[in-house]
This record gives sequence, C-alpha cells and structure tokens, in this order.
Amino acid sequence: MAVILVSACLLGENCRYKGDGCRCDALVRLLELHTVIGVCPEQLGGLSTPREPAEIVGERVLSRSGRDVTAEYQQGAAAALALAQKHGAVCAVLKARSPSCGKGRIHDGTFTGGMADGNGVTAERLLRHGIPVFTEDELPLLEAFLKA
Repeated sequence: MAVILVSACLLGENCRYKGDGCRCDALVRLLELHTVIGVCPEQLGGLSTPREPAEIVGERVLSRSGRDVTAEYQQGAAAALALAQKHGAVCAVLKARSPSCGKGRIHDGTFTGGMADGNGVTAERLLRHGIPVFTEDELPLLEAFLKA
C-alpha cells in the first residue's frame, strides 16, 4: 500500500475554479488499496472557490482579468510538496491541463482553449523534487508504476 498525493477535484471535491469537481471513478477504483492524500494546491495557496480561471503566461500565473496569482500558486505548490514529503508519497496524480496540476500539456496562456507544452506550478515543483507525477489521462502508466 502506497501513499499517493491526488488532486482533490479528481476525488470529487468541489474545488475547481468553477466550484465543481471532476471525480475520476477509474482513478478512485485504482487507488482503493492505497493511502490517498487529496490536495487542491490553489486552495492551499489561499485562493477561493469558485475563482476566476488562470493560466501560465510566461513566468507568471495570471487570472483572465490580468490579476497576478503567481504567489498563491507557488504557495500552494510548496504546501503540496510539504504534504507529499511529510507523508512519504511515492507519486502524485494531478488534474491534466491545469496551470497548477497539469503535466506535459497545459493551457497556453491565451484563455482561448489552446494548449502548449509545459507543466503546472505544482506538477513542476513535485517533479523537481523527484516525485513522479501522473494525470488522470495516464492511468495505465500509473497502474504499471504502482505494480513495479
């Protein structure tokens, strides 16, 4: 049984920017025998729910109206990393495409639905500290990782 950090929205918590969740039943079933630590980095960083959508623009995280929320995203990433380290998480499963949790592909900073290569703030911090990150789009990879 492993400890796994998971985006709370994927567990069904209503913490996404829109105030909803996006429960991933296949993920929940896959993790039934593991210890799951649900996190919402945006909330850990002090942002409210619901909140204005944000995207990474250059080195900053900006809301649609232009508010700089980089500090909140960094604070949330630091808190998520601290939880992962404290509990000995072997990996994280984070929400795809998110400016906080996305891995590999994230929204492109234009607020038009476009995508770009890159990682969200939390995913990047976890990866830099040696914690493997998966998204809900990578469940076969996660399953193989957990069996290894």
